[in-house]
Amino acid sequence: MSAVLVTGGSRGIGKAIVEEFAGAGHNVAFTYSANCDAANTLVADLTARGGKVKSHRADVRDFSRAEEVVRASEEQIGPIDVLINNAGIRRDMALHNMPADAWKEVIDTNLTGTFNYCRLMVRSMMRRGGAIINMTSASGISGLPGQTNYSASKAGIIGFTKALAKEVARFGVRINAIAPGFIESDMTASIDEATRKKLYARIPMGKPGTPREVARLALYLASEDAAYITGQVYGIDGGLI
Repeated sequence: MSAVLVTGGSRGIGKAIVEEFAGAGHNVAFTYSANCDAANTLVADLTARGGKVKSHRADVRDFSRAEEVVRASEEQIGPIDVLINNAGIRRDMALHNMPADAWKEVIDTNLTGTFNYCRLMVRSMMRRGGAIINMTSASGISGLPGQTNYSASKAGIIGFTKALAKEVARFGVRINAIAPGFIESDMTASIDEATRKKLYARIPMGKPGTPREVARLALYLASEDAAYITGQVYGIDGGLI
């Protein structure tokens, strides 16, 4: 049994990850940005099933708050063995229309948020081992029009993951990334139907993935079955990339 910290865990892929790890018997803490009702409901549901799950409201861009979250989580569920950086946002628009704050919000949340929690956790993991999984995207590999900010943040996570994996491998810390393609979630629900059909047509398997499929990949990468895997980016995209 491990102690697991998930950022952005109250909905979509993050929620599925929290559910999958809790269902496998791990103690889980997760952050959420705004939706207290969703976070409380998730905690109550999983606690009722015998899980040990805690939630913390936090903006991942805030390093001081991240310190508080890590400290409180370790007091509640024990030393963190697995960190999953899932929190992310999109502010899609063409670059020539993109205000500076749409760029900054996405980079700060997706990339700097990942940096904040990795920076806090990696030192203690270097003493006892551990696994970190960073959520990137197919958009960070191939790019998508209207997503220069999002693609840049997710591409940055790939480079960050590979560099950090090389830094800490000798200490028994594994760092990998998951690159989902089109996954049915709250984040993709806002995509209009015409765009959705075009995306489906580009996917060789002809359909989107599910949050549960991504969560199961995360569970594998955190397990001893993946003990010799580090510095890798796992695409889960139906053959899109």
